Amino acid sequence: MSARRTGARRRRFAALALVLAAGLGGLAVAVLALGGWSAWEVAILLLYLLNLPWLALAGATGLAGLLARPDPSPLPPPGPPPATLLAVCLRDEAMEEILPRLGALWRALEVPATVALLSDTTDPARAAAEDAAVRAFAAGLPPGVVRHRRRAANTGWKAGNLMDFLDHHAEGHAFLLLLDADSAMDPALVAAMVRRMHASPRLAILQATIAGQGARTRFAHWFGLGHAPGARVWAAGQAWWQGPQGAFWGHNALLRIAPFRTHARLEPLPDGAHILSHDFVEAARLHRAGWEVRVMPVEDGSWEGHPPDLPAFLDRDRRWAAGNMQYRFLLRDRRLSRLGRFQMAQAMAHYLLAPAWFALLPLAVLNAVSGGAEGTPRALLLGWVALSYAALHLPRLGGHARQVRRRGWPALGAAAAESLFLLLLEAVMALDKSWTVLAHALGCRRPGWPAQRRDGGGIGWGAAARRLWPHSLAGVAMLAALLAWATPFAALAALPALAGLVLAVPFCVLSSRPR
Repeated sequence: MSARRTGARRRRFAALALVLAAGLGGLAVAVLALGGWSAWEVAILLLYLLNLPWLALAGATGLAGLLARPDPSPLPPPGPPPATLLAVCLRDEAMEEILPRLGALWRALEVPATVALLSDTTDPARAAAEDAAVRAFAAGLPPGVVRHRRRAANTGWKAGNLMDFLDHHAEGHAFLLLLDADSAMDPALVAAMVRRMHASPRLAILQATIAGQGARTRFAHWFGLGHAPGARVWAAGQAWWQGPQGAFWGHNALLRIAPFRTHARLEPLPDGAHILSHDFVEAARLHRAGWEVRVMPVEDGSWEGHPPDLPAFLDRDRRWAAGNMQYRFLLRDRRLSRLGRFQMAQAMAHYLLAPAWFALLPLAVLNAVSGGAEGTPRALLLGWVALSYAALHLPRLGGHARQVRRRGWPALGAAAAESLFLLLLEAVMALDKSWTVLAHALGCRRPGWPAQRRDGGGIGWGAAARRLWPHSLAGVAMLAALLAWATPFAALAALPALAGLVLAVPFCVLSSRPR
């Protein structure tokens, strides 16, 4: 795609986002102005306008993803593609889950490949078990197929792990397929990605969209029902307007080793910390150097494991928040492309706007109990809330609509179940994000990148209550205030948002159980 065509697409996308923002902002003013302004309504409008760019961006991306047609892939040239590394980053992982998937991928792959195990395991017992499992795994494959190394120090976290391996152990290979410990990919998709990169000499990263697989708990299953269709629409929308300066999500992606080693080497931040969320920075470095980073919005063939329960999901979100907050040091870094820095700002906004988004709920409660909402037409108010929700979730809702069109009524039932699940999850997630942002602002979060918990053993009532009692207390307090001092309509209107907080503990326990 030419730079001129990409620029035209970006201008059309920006215009669409501005139209959505103007429409939603005008509707907000019209709804809140009726019946006069209370102090709470002024605060609601200001916070809503602060969130408006995010709502418009989500809505415009969803529309672009639904309407866009994929760009044709270049035809592969004749001749065999170069050798590829199938690389997995390890850190205190259960090898019995990882090695069988890798072996199956290697055996079915149509391109020459080597299995690379990049270990940062620190626990001695796990390291010994890992070594034994790798020896048994390598014995079942031809000599030289498996490369396994462990670093003495976990310097630079995952990015440092990968770059150290590329510097010392990647000889003889041109491409590397980067996988996480819970990744799985279809051999046909991997072969197609290798052929496409071989046919595109300026392509440095080719990222496949990722769906969930192997959901063993109710939480992972319900989460995956919306994640897969929503991620595909979101990725298609971003790919349409971002073009050759696309996103990189750190795994289930094919890398061209030479430019990645040259341009994606990350130094410590000005405060001395190593970059945690490395993927956006690596992509922005490659953008700036003139290399392409593209996304393949595939329907199937690229998977990962979802968090097994609510605490694991919130813990993962806190890890990502810690990494995204570091981008504040890089937003003026001229070694990064402008679009790459915009992607980082967008990733930061995902967390920084959470307090302003969640605060709309208690402000609406205060407005209702003080009588400030009595002059607002109910139908218009509900319409404004519904349109805002639709804009925020348009990629997910559009993905569900596609599934219903293709699969019929069963997909409609799945969409309804996932929407109810998300309704219960969303307020809990927003409140937890708000506390995370506050903790980072106050310096209460320790730097680091703890290993992710992937097992789903179930959450007991006591553990759920200890983790989620503040969420439940906030929900019960707001619901009690509405029941005591507001109209029945106000309580009913707020119930969908408050239900997740009030029911946080039983939701956590019941959703953590096996499917």
